[in-house]
Amino acid sequence: MKVQLLNYTRNPEETVAQAARLCYSNKNINELKEATEGEDCHRIIKKIMDLGHYSVLEHASFTFGIEGISRVTSHQLVRHRIASFSQQSQRYVKVGGKQEYIIPESVQKNKKELFLRFKELSQACFSFYQEMLREGILAEDARYILPQAITTSIVFTANSRELIHLFRLRCCNRAQWEIRELAISMLKLVKEVAPGIFKNAGPPCLTGSCPEREMTCGKPWKKEKDY
Repeated sequence: MKVQLLNYTRNPEETVAQAARLCYSNKNINELKEATEGEDCHRIIKKIMDLGHYSVLEHASFTFGIEGISRVTSHQLVRHRIASFSQQSQRYVKVGGKQEYIIPESVQKNKKELFLRFKELSQACFSFYQEMLREGILAEDARYILPQAITTSIVFTANSRELIHLFRLRCCNRAQWEIRELAISMLKLVKEVAPGIFKNAGPPCLTGSCPEREMTCGKPWKKEKDY
């Protein structure tokens, strides 16, 4: 898995702070901009987030380039609907004979030789896919045989508010392992450029009690261990 922060709103925290101050000020835009420059934006951001005024976070967006994740994980990622996605097409990008695929650690460690069967069946799917292409089957139809373990690439853009929501769900210990790894990688990147916005980003147990009730993992989320 490879995750890159491709782009983001210039001065994201100043942008959010200016939007927040506008809501409570009679100053014009230029006056607010001058007043906010050099100000402690972290203090303003903390105050508005404590008040639950999350809409101003939507003015700062972040774009990620993500490679080497399975279709299992990309299907979970696109469920975050307040975001933009551009995914590598299986209609127009043909799968090669040495296509990479994700093998879960539990399968790799299995003592019943399921690991070898997993690899054999995956490769058999790729081989049959190639055979269908050679026989003139369209790639958009041949792809039906490809396993969900096949890797894909995606460009993903979301605003700060949606990212905080994503981290709340996907950084949780109970989240599926691959998207959890992806979410933590993304969180590390955005904290470098907007530490005030994402200071307390992560699962609910980071700042309060676990909402999972009887389904809780029972383990505290150790921030220092994860990032």
